[in-house]
Amino acid sequence: MHYHLILTEKCNSNCRYCYEKSMSEFDNELENKFDFDFSESEKFNSSITDLKKFLAKDKNPVLIFYGGEPLLEIEKIKEIIDAINVPFRMQTNGKYLDKLSINYLNKIDKILISLDGNKDRTDFNRGEGTYEKIMDNIRLIKEQGYSGELIARMTISSDFPDLYEQILLLIEQGFSSIHWQIDAGFYKFDFDEEKFKNFISAYNKSVSKLIDYWIDEMKKGKVLKLYPFLGIVESILKNESTKLRCGAGHSGYAITQSGKIVACPIMNCIKNFEAGNLKNSSPENLKKFSVAEPCSSCNYLDLCGGRCLYWNKAKLWPAKGDELICSTIKHLIDELKKREPEIRKLIEQNILSEKDFDYEKYFGPEIIP
Repeated sequence: MHYHLILTEKCNSNCRYCYEKSMSEFDNELENKFDFDFSESEKFNSSITDLKKFLAKDKNPVLIFYGGEPLLEIEKIKEIIDAINVPFRMQTNGKYLDKLSINYLNKIDKILISLDGNKDRTDFNRGEGTYEKIMDNIRLIKEQGYSGELIARMTISSDFPDLYEQILLLIEQGFSSIHWQIDAGFYKFDFDEEKFKNFISAYNKSVSKLIDYWIDEMKKGKVLKLYPFLGIVESILKNESTKLRCGAGHSGYAITQSGKIVACPIMNCIKNFEAGNLKNSSPENLKKFSVAEPCSSCNYLDLCGGRCLYWNKAKLWPAKGDELICSTIKHLIDELKKREPEIRKLIEQNILSEKDFDYEKYFGPEIIP
């Protein structure tokens, strides 16, 4: 099982798609849908011994350092790594990557770094100087010998649908592992139907163009880890259906600062999604969660999985808005299914192997944007 460990709620960035929106999202009426508990402390204050004992009950535990910004709690990260022998992952804004020594960094096998494309795009979303700081830190840890996987974790907003161009720029910068998430459906006030329709039209064209590029790279024998493509194609090739691809509430959970276990990090203060706790629960008896309508009866559910548990339950956008979001997912799946014969032919010709599409599930990339 994968566990996002919330080390702190503090962050050293004020991103437009996160901090600025959350500061404006007061009248969201969620108190009518969920039972909230805001008693969590700012930092992780649960017992590391309890954490270790809980993880020892799991046959294959993976711990993901998460925040806020986890690298604001470097000493706690070191303390946990020293005390617990499990695989580690991390999701970070990358600004403090230079502050954790390489011997600890190399014990974190996969690091997702928030990076939205080129300098202008990243700095626009996340503050002036952010891009150069992140890229400097990445160069530094590579020079020091970081040997794990670095994943560019993009946020795509309705202002900028140029996914293809931005991903190619990241590939030129040396990234072969990239994930993106559309900033849509998570705040009540930001739905603009006409603007989002225009975004979808351009975004879907960009997705199709990017798939063409991905397939062209396959013909050269290389499968880039573009996670939204990778996850869906792996399922198509194996003819398997999926639950929520992020793992929330069935194969992945979040551990809060006080040691509660909840379905996912965004639900850390929502009592409705509590699944257990470090002291009294075992991984096998954690409460399970699944998506509701309209996802549960959708023809695309087997390959989509439901996009996001919080989005599905909170329903902050009107039904029309959610339908528009779903249209991007259906386009993505349909376009990849069209390319299945080409991919299978490349496998038959031994240019590729089915193993080239294997990836670690639930460690961070949600797969469905």
